[in-house]
Amino acid sequence: MRADAVLSQYGYCSRRDAATWVKMGRMTLNGDVVGSASAKVDPREVLIKGAAVPFVDGLYVAINKPLGCTCSHKEQGDLVDDLLPDQWHNRKGGVQTVGRLDKETSGLLLLSDDGTFVHRLTSPKHHVPKRYRFVTENPVPAETVDLFASGEFLLEGEQSPCLPAQLTMLSDCEGLLILHEGRYHQVRRMLAQQGAAVLQLHREAIGSLELDALNLAPGEWVAIDPAIFS
Repeated sequence: MRADAVLSQYGYCSRRDAATWVKMGRMTLNGDVVGSASAKVDPREVLIKGAAVPFVDGLYVAINKPLGCTCSHKEQGDLVDDLLPDQWHNRKGGVQTVGRLDKETSGLLLLSDDGTFVHRLTSPKHHVPKRYRFVTENPVPAETVDLFASGEFLLEGEQSPCLPAQLTMLSDCEGLLILHEGRYHQVRRMLAQQGAAVLQLHREAIGSLELDALNLAPGEWVAIDPAIFS
């Protein structure tokens, strides 16, 4: 790749400003300053301001989304974007969340600049399980376990029933729900239709990736290997 393309593609600066970055000696290769914006370099081998280029082969990150933080710029409140390095947002193609968690839901959230990866994890055709822990205002009726598992549960206002979901009650008002799709506010809507409005909601796992195993405090992130979802 050209030196200026490396700088712009990985979010350091615009293509217009890349020549200035190179002239200022901010890119080195094997200890030598790269002297030309048109010089051909391997992004895996150069250093930018003394540091290696991160996520050369794609950005794959897990974050522990805190309460009160929103994935959408259309909602009020702190943004997930604000928890991430600015450079990520300037990468070619940008960085997007893999699905969303609403403002009052905490837990595991994935981010990537790989559109194929995002589609694979969000499409209901791939049946990637997501596990949620919830607390409800009222007890969840006993028949809800079989109803959610039936594949016949229909959300109000929708034409197609939900995919079978696994509900495990830990007490009258606390349980775990595993979904294989991601409809709008699905957990909250499913339980509300059963007369059990959700008071607390936390996503614990996506596929085999467990949030607890990552040891992330709210707002912290860590790089992950996308191969765990293959």
